[in-house]
Amino acid sequence: MKTKTLLLAAAAFTACAAPAFAQTSVAWETPKKGDFLVSGRVTDVFSQADDAIITAAGADTGLKVDVGDSVMPTLGFTYFLTDHFAVEAILGTTRHEIRAQGGAPDVAVHETWVLPPVVTLQYRPLSQGSLSPYFGAGVNYMLFYSGKDKNGFTVDLDDGFGYALQAGADVGIQGPWSLNLDVKKVWFETDAKINDGALKSSVNLDPWVLSLGVSRKF
Repeated sequence: MKTKTLLLAAAAFTACAAPAFAQTSVAWETPKKGDFLVSGRVTDVFSQADDAIITAAGADTGLKVDVGDSVMPTLGFTYFLTDHFAVEAILGTTRHEIRAQGGAPDVAVHETWVLPPVVTLQYRPLSQGSLSPYFGAGVNYMLFYSGKDKNGFTVDLDDGFGYALQAGADVGIQGPWSLNLDVKKVWFETDAKINDGALKSSVNLDPWVLSLGVSRKF
């Protein structure tokens, strides 16, 4: 369902941008040193958290953490240092529901917004043609804000740094426009304190970040 939502949103985004494509018949050229790409994307962030919730004394509660997915618009900014190396920064924010699973029934304990900027160094092997694939690695910072506790629970999440790998491609349309597909894998662990530390969990969020969108070259 999340994948379908992502594809539909990206298709709508591309359709809205179609009039801009029609304004030029010039063929798209692979970005070169000094070029700047701005990418508008629809992004699906889904965590793989499945970590145990324990008591302050370390006893197993039989509960596990579940972090919900989020589909939101994001922006990417890529600057080409050379014909083959570029730096990208992404900007966006997502909202996630956190649940305690394993009980009967499972229960929502918290909802939070996350600001997860990621900066990567990309390698782009092709310097000609209508396809510009890339591979990258970098760092991210997870900032949790505007949290809302639920169902009588209180939850505190630690901000911090993580690291990321990236792969993707820009596929030329025409003029300065290209389609963009981007996949990131982020590794990040946060300490969650529930009910002032009576319960706790070391949560490995480790999200996949899948994006579809349109890029414009400047």
